[in-house]
Amino acid sequence: MKTKDFDYDLPQELIAQTPIERRDASRLLVLNKETGEREHRHFYDLPEYLHPGDCLILNNSRVLPARLLGQRLPGGGACEVLLLIDRGDKVWECLVRPGKKMRLGTHLTFGNGELTAEVVEEVEGGNRLVRFHYEGIFLEVLERLGKMPLPPYIKEELQDQERYQTVYSKVNGSAAAPTAGLHFTKDLLDKIGEMGVGIGYVTLHVGLGTFRPVKEDEITEHEMHSEYCVISQETADLINATRKNGGRVICVGTTSCRTIESWAAEDGSMRASAGWTDIFIYPGYRFKVMDCLITNFHLPESTLIMLVSALAGRENILDAYREAVQKRYRFFSFGDAMLIH
Repeated sequence: MKTKDFDYDLPQELIAQTPIERRDASRLLVLNKETGEREHRHFYDLPEYLHPGDCLILNNSRVLPARLLGQRLPGGGACEVLLLIDRGDKVWECLVRPGKKMRLGTHLTFGNGELTAEVVEEVEGGNRLVRFHYEGIFLEVLERLGKMPLPPYIKEELQDQERYQTVYSKVNGSAAAPTAGLHFTKDLLDKIGEMGVGIGYVTLHVGLGTFRPVKEDEITEHEMHSEYCVISQETADLINATRKNGGRVICVGTTSCRTIESWAAEDGSMRASAGWTDIFIYPGYRFKVMDCLITNFHLPESTLIMLVSALAGRENILDAYREAVQKRYRFFSFGDAMLIH
């Protein structure tokens, strides 16, 4: 299967640059994965498509304000550091700019010296290991000095950093938001819970690899990035009970989907699990657990559009995307949503 088979035309002006005022007022394209039939609703209509006994699985990872702007020492040239993976002992694997001037031994300063750092290693792929020096708690320093690492297609500054967090975000560690969850409000989640729909949480720390384009012509030759994920016993029990009782397992976002599909047994049963996953889901994949998916609209030729095509069929997805373009839906992270059921 070719990467170009997952391309579509998207006018630049449909890439949402800012979140809409009310989270659950975004539009919702409802796609029947069997028939391809489509409906056009709003996200606050979601409860109409849920049934008592179903369960929603959400990713509670919280985005780190991981983008640091500072200066190189000596000389004071500007630099940018994006935290990717905590390697322990105050060392993080980072993306850095300008790469050519951030060699081994380079010293950095941020926030008038409140945070300083040194490049201690260059790693494969061009990333750097950076050791940080600070007083107090690193997360509190980041909250003061860091910025949200918005995707490259968003050019506008985010006015309220919490709008790039889900209302249920809890576990710090992501370099990008699990964006399907951005549409939920606490009230909407309460309403869904009161209907008798189970709500469970997994954690997958989203890496920037999620934005990496597939460059190989054949999708099977793409090397998938790894991300750390956790399923609690409580969530595993909820999924098992839901399936036993004939309910549907509905994932909120491709990250929740990849987490449970990574750790499910062949018969679809779940148990508490944690570790790194590089699962790559594309057409031909047999889903072991997930029945339905709530998701956003994804980049052309991305692993994410391949995943939704595995669930609903490539032609159904591309037809739905073409209609979404015609109807001026908003695309990508701050854009509108889709329910595939």
